[in-house]
Amino acid sequence: MRLKGKTALVTGAAQGFGFGIAETFVREGARVAVLDLNGDKAKEAAQAIGGGTIALTCDVAKADSVNEAVAQVLAAFGRLDIVVNNAGTTHRNMPMTEVPEELFDRVFAVNVKSIYLMALATVPHFREHGGGVILNIGSTAGVRPRPGLTWYNASKGAVNLLSKSMAVELAPDHIRVNAIAPVAGETPLLATFMGEDTPEKRAQFRASIPWGRLSTPQDMANAALFLCSDEAEMVTGTVLAVDGGRCI
Repeated sequence: MRLKGKTALVTGAAQGFGFGIAETFVREGARVAVLDLNGDKAKEAAQAIGGGTIALTCDVAKADSVNEAVAQVLAAFGRLDIVVNNAGTTHRNMPMTEVPEELFDRVFAVNVKSIYLMALATVPHFREHGGGVILNIGSTAGVRPRPGLTWYNASKGAVNLLSKSMAVELAPDHIRVNAIAPVAGETPLLATFMGEDTPEKRAQFRASIPWGRLSTPQDMANAALFLCSDEAEMVTGTVLAVDGGRCI
């Protein structure tokens, strides 16, 4: 078991990539806190995963909610070794000037500010205990952007870059920071990315990926498992494209 004895916190873990990561971490021996804005779905996910899993309601864009969730994780597990900032949102595929301001603010709050808030809540604990691992879920959208998703693309570009900057600053504290940049995947956000969920749109998205298929939660979980395990002890500041060749 590659995460035996480790404790992990995964945001947005009730479904999609987050669920796949949490499920794989438990299978590899970790105790996992499943955090999600939808508390009922978080409980369902934790029950489905089993093992040493707890479910917590958390709005990652609000400091009080993040601080309370981290406090509950520490109370339940006694320590924290891994944080996966997976929670994310997007605006519907549309012209950049048609995205409402409140939706723009929400995209940056969930995708970017959440990492800032989680760092404030967990980095002191990591420092006190001699280190830790932070994994941020960026996107190929921040490397090779698609039209109609300008503000989402920008938010993920920020995630990709801040992961590198965090890694440099936190390396002396033995805190590793990496990111995964997924290509479009089979998740609930896919229809929003496409603007409309039609066979033609799906074919268009698949055609942009040399490997010939969309990504899956298990693809991300496999990458996350390596980056959060002791096998990756020398890996920090990396943005790993899990993209079937999309960004080449």
